Amino acid sequence: MKIYLSLITIFALAARCCASEFVLENDSLARIISTEHGLLRTIQIINKCAHVTAAPDTSPEFLLRIAPDTNNSAAAVALTSSDFRVLNVVLFTNANIKGLNVALTNIERGLGVELVYELGNDDFFMRKHLTIASSKPVILERIDVEAFALKDAYQPYQLREITSRASGRWNPGLGQPLYTSNSATFWGMEFPAADNQVKDGSLCAGYLWGRIIYPGKPYQSYAAVMGVADDSKFIEDTFFEYINRIRARPLRLRIQYNSWFDYGGGVDEKKFAASVAKVNQERVVARGNPPLDAYTNDNGWENAKTNWSDEVWKVNDKFDSDFASSFRAVRDVNSRLGLWLSPGCLFNSRYEIPQLRAEGFEALSNSMSMAGPRYMQALENRLVELTRSGINFFKLDGVFGHLNTRDFDLNCRNYGVAAMPELAGFSPDDSRLSDSKYDEAKIYYLAAGTERLMQIFRKMGEANPNVHILISNGAYLSPWWLMYVDDVWMINAGDAAKGATRGQELVYRDGRYYDIWRNQNIQFPMSSVFNHEPKKTSTGESPDEFRKYLFMSLSRGTGFIELYLKPFTLQSNDWDVLSEGLHWTREMFSTFARVRMHGGDPAAGEVYGYTAWNQTEGYISVHNPSDKPQAYRITLNREFGLLPGSREFYLDSPLAGSLQGLPETCKYGDSLIFQLSPGEIRIVDFSFTPKLYREGFSKISAATNRAR
Repeated sequence: MKIYLSLITIFALAARCCASEFVLENDSLARIISTEHGLLRTIQIINKCAHVTAAPDTSPEFLLRIAPDTNNSAAAVALTSSDFRVLNVVLFTNANIKGLNVALTNIERGLGVELVYELGNDDFFMRKHLTIASSKPVILERIDVEAFALKDAYQPYQLREITSRASGRWNPGLGQPLYTSNSATFWGMEFPAADNQVKDGSLCAGYLWGRIIYPGKPYQSYAAVMGVADDSKFIEDTFFEYINRIRARPLRLRIQYNSWFDYGGGVDEKKFAASVAKVNQERVVARGNPPLDAYTNDNGWENAKTNWSDEVWKVNDKFDSDFASSFRAVRDVNSRLGLWLSPGCLFNSRYEIPQLRAEGFEALSNSMSMAGPRYMQALENRLVELTRSGINFFKLDGVFGHLNTRDFDLNCRNYGVAAMPELAGFSPDDSRLSDSKYDEAKIYYLAAGTERLMQIFRKMGEANPNVHILISNGAYLSPWWLMYVDDVWMINAGDAAKGATRGQELVYRDGRYYDIWRNQNIQFPMSSVFNHEPKKTSTGESPDEFRKYLFMSLSRGTGFIELYLKPFTLQSNDWDVLSEGLHWTREMFSTFARVRMHGGDPAAGEVYGYTAWNQTEGYISVHNPSDKPQAYRITLNREFGLLPGSREFYLDSPLAGSLQGLPETCKYGDSLIFQLSPGEIRIVDFSFTPKLYREGFSKISAATNRAR
């Protein structure tokens, strides 16, 4: 039964549903749903993978917070499934999916709700969404599509810093999953700006929406997801496996050049073409690397000192208006063209903001609104046009602000979002907005802006199914962004790694990794993060020093490798080492989807590194950042990232001396001890068959490489 049936029809059906139990199940999980006494609730969740059953203490099933209008949020009420009566239940099935439709009504408030549960035959997760209809206008402030009291529920990422003027402190905490410690389940919303929470043992997966539902115009929620793992200790691995299944595009290795550290804003089409030719000559022609996936024109192509009222993001006179010359330059080297662009008009494009404001576009203090209808439509038109023209990659830098300052649109009520009277007199970048008591008001804007960006990214994907989209400054690390984009900036880190030496640069960047993934426990795959590495803008360091820095950087396992080079500065040995590192990356990329950090805190001088594995191979990087020798022990087991069922591995390495003191072979469950000199870096590869790196892949001979 569809929610858009008239309320009169719905009310007439109110007595038709008998008490019953319904089971949705496949080989991985089962969910048992009761409609006894006309009340909907989940009474049992069976995790067949872990052979565990969870029974919620209470089951509100969903939560709706509604208010009479956008100006009267104080009159809001919270409704759960207990405030509705079941009208009808329909089990359905097709070749791939089993499902359940449940129609509910609240006659007193003139509300109807339809719940749809769906479970794929071969999935280890199920989805659920709500559709809500109302006989009178009502504002839906918040919707929790899943709501349970589960004693073992917990929230792995708990930090919330939705700041305005705060350098390096931008941790919104939106779009993060929830887990259970005994029943080995994960929960969340397939919406990047979701506000999933566990409080006092109650799990809520939902989001702040703040829009009006009008009669005759039902609202369908985003889908909630619930999945199961075979062991609660490895729930994060299972969750990332789910994320890889639902991505907009598969995880791809992408290696490209970016002009920013080469020319900065001074790039023009001739300089760009010269660097394209130089990089191709050194990497592809001279050293046999595959062509780069793209060459990206960073900040410097846009004309921010002209009128954008008819078209935003116009091209300046340093380039052809349609990038014809740049397209030719990249086609000549069998590659594609990428562009930097700032959706919020930050950095050099900030000069356009006063003009756009004067023309009636939705401008904030320091940026454009990501929820403003007129500006976002203009942005959509331009991004889709550029995608159709052949731009293959977009680096979207400055979304909800940047590293130091964020703006919040306080006029969202003009776009149909709930009023925020408590913010009267505030500017969009008001320092008072960093106070957590205003978080809900700020999230209304972030949710509205996220929704609008999702729509744009979807249309870009329709224009070119192989487009690659990166969201950078001002984004936030929700894994559900990957349903729309390919990579997200690692947040709260500088473009250039800080430090006077390569070792210090590594410690800076790896320290950010440690803080984000180990201290904060962010649930986002490292393989899809953008980190501004590797950088090579000068020559003169020894090949060994550059090689160690390069391999350690690449071992972080990101599939998106943007090369920040000054091609005409580099010498032959620099290109040799770069070629070695990128060959190794291609060799090991199949493991990157499961990369993780191991060891201690780089900033504290503790040994650390990265590791990634698939069924047949893996690698370990190890760095001793201190000025003292250290011993470091690892055990090759599932906790370290290996997959059960692994057999004997051969050890190899692209770095001289990395195998010192190690056996030639090892197996699952073995321990390895590294005796590390001050500052030492090692890379160890594991495979079912020996690799024996030789010239053509690495300049290091097998004999030197295997020095014990």
